[in-house]
Amino acid sequence: MKGTRNFSKFLILIIVLLTVGCDQVSKELTRTKVEPKEYIQVIGEHFILTNVENTGAMLGFGQHFPPIVKRLFLQGLPLLVLLVLLYRILTKPNLNLLLLIAFALVIGGGIGNLIDRIVHGSVTDFFQIRLGFFRTGIFNIADVAVTTGIFMLLFLIAKGKKLVF
Repeated sequence: MKGTRNFSKFLILIIVLLTVGCDQVSKELTRTKVEPKEYIQVIGEHFILTNVENTGAMLGFGQHFPPIVKRLFLQGLPLLVLLVLLYRILTKPNLNLLLLIAFALVIGGGIGNLIDRIVHGSVTDFFQIRLGFFRTGIFNIADVAVTTGIFMLLFLIAKGKKLVF
């Protein structure tokens, strides 16, 4: 039992650290190698690499908020939520493995974007997908991790798993 619990903690920390690491390395490469608002076609018009600084949250929400409100809602609140989530999944025994992975991805992605907001005052976004009429916003590795974690959580809920915390 204790070995399984230690493995779970190790797995959570590895996923969080890998997510943050990949996110921060990819953003640093983008900042140093891609000019701001440059438009690089990776796979035709379907997969675009660019360099955009987002001073708000998802899709620019909140970018025009006053600085103190931005700090509170885009740094303070996410930091609190991420710390509580991390504490809960590290201390809660017998959580489903997929649930642990999902929350670790959400936490890792959240930390990645939070680091950008604190250090740079904005989040570096650089990917865009365009498939016919479908176009994503511009996003980064942290966004992919958070979205993957959320979809995993929705899948688990649909399968009848309880997300008890």
